[in-house]
Amino acid sequence: MGGKARVELSNSVHLTLEDLAPVLDRHRGRSIVIGGIAVIARGVPRVTRDVDVAFSGAEVTLSGLLTDLDAAGIVPRIDDAIEFAAESQVLLSRHAKTGVDIDVSFAWLPFEMEAIAAASPAMLGAAQLPVAQPEDLVIYKTVAWRPQDQQDIERLLALHGARMNLARVRRHVQELGEAMEEDRIRALDALILRVLGR
Repeated sequence: MGGKARVELSNSVHLTLEDLAPVLDRHRGRSIVIGGIAVIARGVPRVTRDVDVAFSGAEVTLSGLLTDLDAAGIVPRIDDAIEFAAESQVLLSRHAKTGVDIDVSFAWLPFEMEAIAAASPAMLGAAQLPVAQPEDLVIYKTVAWRPQDQQDIERLLALHGARMNLARVRRHVQELGEAMEEDRIRALDALILRVLGR
């Protein structure tokens, strides 16, 4: 379900992905591309100017990852990035050559581990990347639930909904919503009904 992106990413994003790809390959089975890049890789035409990736928090260290990223020309983009990452589990980075922002998150939740295990390679330009499956992107996007995320969910459902394990999606969204004290399952169900009629 990889395939090529249906829209052109900027040259800067392509260069960023090419430099990031060896880092992800070094952490194969422990890393995944999520966010807008993954949505594009799964066939949704849209624009994105940044990159979101996740690494298994149990299998990588912050110091080791910083070393790998630095070797690829990817550096922290805020002064207290290491302290921020230790607290928030997100390393705010930037590709020095292009200025493209890269959010590197550390994955700990069961659904994130499942998403990393299920990731499959997709080509974006010259870069082959481990990309989240459509149903995992729906879960990630339902947690965030910004207007762009809702559009992405709608398009992912339209393209891939017939093949998604919606019971699994709903189970994870229900659990995550309860943890956040947000009723996300009702909103997602309304969206699924509108797009798929079920």
